[in-house]
Amino acid sequence: MTAPARRPLLAGTAAAALVLLAACGGPEPAAPGSPSPDAATSPAPAATPAPSPSATALPGDPDAGADAEPSADARLTVTGLRTGTHTGYDRVVVDLGGVGTPGWHVERQAAAVEDPTGDTLDLGGEGVLAVYVTGLGYPYDTGVEELPAGTRTPGGTVVTGAEFTGTFEGQTQVFLGLTDPEAPYRVFLLQDPLRLVVDVQRSMA
Repeated sequence: MTAPARRPLLAGTAAAALVLLAACGGPEPAAPGSPSPDAATSPAPAATPAPSPSATALPGDPDAGADAEPSADARLTVTGLRTGTHTGYDRVVVDLGGVGTPGWHVERQAAAVEDPTGDTLDLGGEGVLAVYVTGLGYPYDTGVEELPAGTRTPGGTVVTGAEFTGTFEGQTQVFLGLTDPEAPYRVFLLQDPLRLVVDVQRSMA
């Protein structure tokens, strides 16, 4: 006597084995809703733009008015003196020609007393900013024509005027008349062309 009931069981067992084998041999399906590694990568945060410097105030740099030494090879001549008015400050520019880089020393004074004559210059205002530029030479040393001594340029708002006194013993004085003798200022050097810049802040009142 045959046992026909066993054939369906064997057939079902074989089918189940094939399904299990296919499941083990195929790739592992991604979990529903799970992004691929590429899609899951977070975008880089956008760079925050640096704030533009304020045009109405000078930087709070403690070294903004610090002295500087000339380079060892400095042989320079003052070729120009310019003033300009900008939003929040007046600017004085000392143009230079020759080789090397200048040094400078800046101080507040009650009056503009020219060295070595001892003459007092009248620039108006209530105070004076004296800019001593070092690392200079005479035109026959530098080969550069010098701005005539005594050249004066008109000022703007806080700077009443600026005067170049000429070169003496490797340095010069540039006097700035100020309406505010305590006005904040900064001094720095720019290249191409070489020039020394003095910015004086106007009152924000």
